[in-house]
Amino acid sequence: MPASSASLSPVAPARWRRSVPYVLPFGVLAVLLGGAALLGVSPLWAYPVRTSLVAAVILIWSRTVIQFRARHWAGSVLVGLAVFVVWIGPELLIPGYRSHWLLSNALTGSGGPSTVPLGVRDNATFLFFRVAGAALVVPVAEELFWRAWVMRRIMSVDFESVPLGSYSALAFWVTAIVFASEHGAYWDVGLVAGIAYNWWMVKTRSLADCILAHAVTNTALAIYVLCTGAWQYW
Repeated sequence: MPASSASLSPVAPARWRRSVPYVLPFGVLAVLLGGAALLGVSPLWAYPVRTSLVAAVILIWSRTVIQFRARHWAGSVLVGLAVFVVWIGPELLIPGYRSHWLLSNALTGSGGPSTVPLGVRDNATFLFFRVAGAALVVPVAEELFWRAWVMRRIMSVDFESVPLGSYSALAFWVTAIVFASEHGAYWDVGLVAGIAYNWWMVKTRSLADCILAHAVTNTALAIYVLCTGAWQYW
């Protein structure tokens, strides 16, 4: 083997190891979401297991790369609340909005009734883990992946050399669009959310502030679902 090839061989594994804290929590979250849907596991069991496992992954593998101190907490709260308003606004203002073919089709799925069974909706264990997951675990896993890793990875293979909040039009819009696609029939408001969180990362250069904004959105949505019975959002 040529000397140059030998010297480069450890680079890819080393870069992958540096990606693990950013990618693994989201990866575990996605696998558990897909697995539960495929196997038809009851939310009564799926949410406690998923929330607990992803939280454990974050604590074990990701805690050293997470920033917990938000520097712009008031702005982060406002961004989070603004995304929440955008999330529920269209259906409140436009009757039948979600039935439009752009939002309900074979590709995106349907934004219709919730898949959470009626018998689970008043279960204290389910509600605790569902709210805890939405408010505390999912924002950390998603912001680590989308804003702290994907945006920077698009800019450079050596993503750690790219400061948090660095701007590239390609990275900004690809991240926002793919983030939107993971929200299925809610891709439209998912796109707005992706743009808002991306902008806030560029504005603040702070992972903690993006996590806080995302957590505020999810917490507000959880409160809204529990208070109004709008289970389609869950």
